[in-house]
Amino acid sequence: MSNPAKQSESYEDEHVHAVYEQIASHFSSTRYKPWPIIERFLKALPDYSVGLDIGCGNGKYLAVNPKVFIVGSDRSSNLVRIASRHQPHAVAVADILDLPHALHAFDFAISIAVVHHLSTPERRIEAVRSILETLRFEDGRALVYVWALEQEGSRRGWTEDDEQDVMVPWVMKGSKKGRSSAANGECDGKPAEDQTFHRYYHLYHKGELEGDIEAAGGTVVEAGYEKDNWWVIAKRAKAA
Repeated sequence: MSNPAKQSESYEDEHVHAVYEQIASHFSSTRYKPWPIIERFLKALPDYSVGLDIGCGNGKYLAVNPKVFIVGSDRSSNLVRIASRHQPHAVAVADILDLPHALHAFDFAISIAVVHHLSTPERRIEAVRSILETLRFEDGRALVYVWALEQEGSRRGWTEDDEQDVMVPWVMKGSKKGRSSAANGECDGKPAEDQTFHRYYHLYHKGELEGDIEAAGGTVVEAGYEKDNWWVIAKRAKAA
């Protein structure tokens, strides 16, 4: 009998995690400028707040506010290695569905461009629940970003009539200087070919992220659209 959860996990291993391990260095070189809403969220935090960056990638958000402490995590060990340069913050290799952190212990969390890589509605809601469960009840806040389906104004050009589950290419340009030899590090003079990798994304339609927040036991504090992404600031719902 097939196991849908295992199938989804294997699918994500192949079409998300393995890809980021291979493209980590090139991906990191394109990720350096904080997005405005995320920067605003981090800089508005009270001094000495302690929080999480779940799916931190190369760690570009770890040092945005030097008056808070952030523990970053990512499934990609290669990206975590890059993120570890952002001292004094801590980093770890971890899956969003199996976070190693204490529950209800953190002042804030951010998770930027992560949840949309989960391949079923159930796993996406579980990922949001995992984020929310790290927060303190009283005033903990989480900022979650996902790619939007509505991207008419972008180079991708997706609209609300397009498919929500897509494979997005990442192209690494080959070196014009020639391929390097693993044996001696010298170039053979032959241009390296471009490499194309495909990553799975679920494109969120308007209102869908808010629905996932509520299904995961959260309350939406603020929401909006920025740079082809839907974002939500959420807190844990009060216990009944």
